[in-house]
Amino acid sequence: MLIKSRHPLTRQTQRDKIMSRIETITQDTANVDQQTLLDAIQGKLGMVPNFLGVLAHSPDALRAFLGLYGIAEGGALDPQTRERIALVIAQGNGCQYCVSAHTAIGRNAGLSGDEMEANRSGSSQDARAAAAVAFASALNTHLGDVTQVEFDAVRAAGYSDAEIVEIVVHVGMNILTNILGKSTQVEIDFPKVSLERQAA
Repeated sequence: MLIKSRHPLTRQTQRDKIMSRIETITQDTANVDQQTLLDAIQGKLGMVPNFLGVLAHSPDALRAFLGLYGIAEGGALDPQTRERIALVIAQGNGCQYCVSAHTAIGRNAGLSGDEMEANRSGSSQDARAAAAVAFASALNTHLGDVTQVEFDAVRAAGYSDAEIVEIVVHVGMNILTNILGKSTQVEIDFPKVSLERQAA
């Protein structure tokens, strides 16, 4: 039995070959301002993901994103939970680029395939992390209008006010990446992962 994203795939995204609607800026085509940013990304990640190459069309937008990402990366949430959140948001919003990217990043962060499947379905094999993933999913589904029960559940799992704020920030940041990835149809430069998942 196949489990699908809550957002059905469009005819365009079902095509085997999708052309990006906005050209990806590379280190060969970048201007001086863009080059500085792309070199910094290359130095940190060892690559410049196409998503950031699209965002580089506006160096100010790319700087703003990297700034927010840097702050969020240094927060109280551990890397595994950040990737769990990214996966549930990408799945919920039907962004194949982001599901593919965060599956690769999540694997590097130490998440197993079974754990990432659970994350994409809105849960986790870890009870505490499951509360964060469920809260993130509710934030995304209801655009922040979560119930008191949903809010109390993440707090009862032991998350501090700082961590709850960071979960909200990570949800917002990942919604941004989902929207940009889907609207521009950025070419996937990670091992492709289908939005459709096999039932356990």
